[in-house]
Amino acid sequence: MPITAAHWVFLFTVATIIFVMVVRRNVAIVAIAGTVALAFMSANAGTTLPDRMIFATQSLFRAILMAGIGLFDIMLLVALMLAMLKAMSKEGADELMIIPVRRLIVGPRSAFITLACTTYVCGIFFWPSPATALVGTVLVPVAIRARLPAIGAVAAVNIAGHGMALSSDPVIQAATRISAGAAHVSPGLVLFYTVLFAGVVGVIALTVFGLLLGRDMRRGKVVASASTLPLGDSQGRSEFGPHARFLAILTPSVLFGMGTLIISRALFDPAHAIYGGDATALLGGCAVCILVIACVVQDGHHALEQVIVHLREGFAFAVKVFAPVLPIVAFFFLGDPEHAAKVLGPGTPGFLLDLGKAASSFLGQDNPILPFGVMVVGILSGIDGFGFSGLPLTGSIAGAVASTVPANAAILASIGQIGSVWVGGGTIVPWSGVCVAAAMADVNPDELARRNFLPVALGFLAAATLALFLIYANK
Repeated sequence: MPITAAHWVFLFTVATIIFVMVVRRNVAIVAIAGTVALAFMSANAGTTLPDRMIFATQSLFRAILMAGIGLFDIMLLVALMLAMLKAMSKEGADELMIIPVRRLIVGPRSAFITLACTTYVCGIFFWPSPATALVGTVLVPVAIRARLPAIGAVAAVNIAGHGMALSSDPVIQAATRISAGAAHVSPGLVLFYTVLFAGVVGVIALTVFGLLLGRDMRRGKVVASASTLPLGDSQGRSEFGPHARFLAILTPSVLFGMGTLIISRALFDPAHAIYGGDATALLGGCAVCILVIACVVQDGHHALEQVIVHLREGFAFAVKVFAPVLPIVAFFFLGDPEHAAKVLGPGTPGFLLDLGKAASSFLGQDNPILPFGVMVVGILSGIDGFGFSGLPLTGSIAGAVASTVPANAAILASIGQIGSVWVGGGTIVPWSGVCVAAAMADVNPDELARRNFLPVALGFLAAATLALFLIYANK
């Protein structure tokens, strides 16, 4: 497909989106304008000005609708998980579920490690923001009383939750589905590399942060003091409902069992692996069952109404999270020829795919800057504070420049996902998930983001270098 004026409009819109992200503004209007411009220029739009305007307006709605259809199963799973967690919180089962972890906190170092591990495990099942609130409420006060500085406590929660858990996403696979779909590769292949790269970045970031924090504590620059804790001496909830223990045992048993099944099959029985939509359906069904059980045992016949109350809360959260990304995904999905044809009619090219193929003829698959370049694009796209908005872009670029080698396309899509989610999801910019973690112990978000920068940057460098070696190994 030759490069046309519409391709240049698409490229200009992408460049404008990146610029708007850099200056920390929302890109939804830019993405909408780009979608309308491409629809207006389409060969299927008609010949008269009114016909083109009508077609462009209709195409804008179709593009957002198609993006919503593509993401709805992910939105539904997040909504159901949060609804389940809300039902559990009524009697304190959510807090009771992680109270045993308190016994592992005996000093600053054990507190730091325990917070990170607990947040990661909770984050991959419950989504990082609810997991951060849960762990922050129950365990951060305990960690601070164990002489871990507040900045260290919230950093452990932030790096493990909005960094490692959200970027790897091994259970819910929301990010993986977006990246894999844009790159036209198997979700399982992308999942393997994102878990690997997220682990590399996370381990390095946590290690470097811990070393720097220990140095500053020895020098007296950071002082461990419970006075920084807005919750005072609170130990969390002291009384629990009669069914809290039952739900606190049932929920992790079921979810961890399903998570273990998904991960073990992916590693040891690939022929029967549960990926993407199948994993989403399995976990979503479990969440609904636990939600109903929780409402029945707690509310009796009033469960008929309480289920709806919790579902409303879950869907309100999911819409709040995913609504900002729909117009952006709608635009970037036009880079795929199959999706573009559904929105703009038959014969529509895949704009980003064509541009990527044209660029790949100059870059080549052996270009050593490819992993670093895709990661930088992901980092820039994450500056808006919403880590998923850049995934269609990085995934499409990965699929375009490495279309002949699916494993390399998955590697590049994964490394772009890591950059986008770690920054925007996030651990680097203070208007992202950093704010959620910092609020747990009244820490300045700017200070947390500043201290996260060097550890996470070193993790990025290591992950991109590993990606480069893996690409060369696939030659």
